[in-house]
Amino acid sequence: MARRLYEYLILFDSSKTSGDVLGAVNTLHATFEKHGAEILASRPWAEQRLAYPIQHQKKGLYYLIYARADSHKIHEIDVDLKLNEQVLRFLNVVIDKKWEEEMLAVARDEHALALQLASNVDITEGDFDVRRQPMGVGDM
Repeated sequence: MARRLYEYLILFDSSKTSGDVLGAVNTLHATFEKHGAEILASRPWAEQRLAYPIQHQKKGLYYLIYARADSHKIHEIDVDLKLNEQVLRFLNVVIDKKWEEEMLAVARDEHALALQLASNVDITEGDFDVRRQPMGVGDM
């Protein structure tokens, strides 16, 4: 079978992983390795308030993984992720061969990660009560 590159965005339950994020990530890596997947990039993406509660949780940790795996093993990885109690949701996407190098370069770029973390603004802060006026014809 063909080994393809997959991007996984995993939403961890913050209440279950807050004390041991490294343990949750190690469990996640073990799941991928159990099915013969090669992890090429792995990093936290964001910890933030959710737009709506998922399983009564209002906050979650998003974690990004790029892995190369056999296409017929993806279903088995997905089943294991569904059984993992620390995972609220996950999404997997097949990366097209022409974008593999660019996507991996961005995922591995520590400078981009630092910029992302530095610019991460808490969505509970800020003035969201400001009324927005529609643009008039002369404003365009």
